[in-house]
Amino acid sequence: MEGAIALLHWFRRLRTRWEIRDDIHHAFVTLGRAVICWRRLRTVLCRECRE
Repeated sequence: MEGAIALLHWFRRLRTRWEIRDDIHHAFVTLGRAVICWRRLRTVLCRECRE
């Protein structure tokens, strides 16, 4: 769990919360999680293609 939170801190907009509304902040957190999942999935798929 701590690793996932650390990955979210790489996204500058999520590190410092500038949004006043919670729903906008939640949308950026969701987008950040999607980007992290996509990067990990892409890495795994690229490894399988090489084999």
